[in-house]
Amino acid sequence: MTEAAAPAPDTDLPRHEGLEARIADAILPSLMQMGYELVRVQVSGKERPTVQIMADRADGAPFRVEDCEAISHTIGAVLDVADPIRGEWTLEVSSAGIDRPLTRAKDWNRYAGHVATVELAVPVEGRKRFRGIALAADAETVRMQLEDGTEARFPRGNIRKAKLVLTDELIAATRAAAGDAEADEDDAEGEGQAPARPTPRKGH
Repeated sequence: MTEAAAPAPDTDLPRHEGLEARIADAILPSLMQMGYELVRVQVSGKERPTVQIMADRADGAPFRVEDCEAISHTIGAVLDVADPIRGEWTLEVSSAGIDRPLTRAKDWNRYAGHVATVELAVPVEGRKRFRGIALAADAETVRMQLEDGTEARFPRGNIRKAKLVLTDELIAATRAAAGDAEADEDDAEGEGQAPARPTPRKGH
């Protein structure tokens, strides 16, 4: 009897630091095994922190409530063992949504041509925030056409946050990609974003 092959490592991963990086490292193997991709881990709050896991389906299919529930069940068990947070905390699982964060090179390339915003960790020419058209990205750099028509390049390591801007064009493109039947179902569920599923947890 042969063992199942482990998922191939994905080098185009979202970048995290500190506690968020430890959580990402703990949950990534299970997410990949289940057929999902990690978009972002975000920890917010101090008294009772919320751990938000944002994910995509690896097969490109629309993300559903059932996906939230499956991830929450499995990842919750993983984090209970890893025990990254002392005391009470809440696990929240959601889809990336239409105006999604751009955390990987593949996100920038997939949504090239759409409006995005970038917030830098270290200012460039005195500015930290930029808005423009996403052009492309590779392992080290992202490219944008700014509102004044110039092209800007930002090191990925200097990007604190980046996300798409919700526009009519983005909504239309997302619905077209999902197909008419999927778009009708998305209307009933809130523009295609599976709602977050908060689950209270307690550290050891």
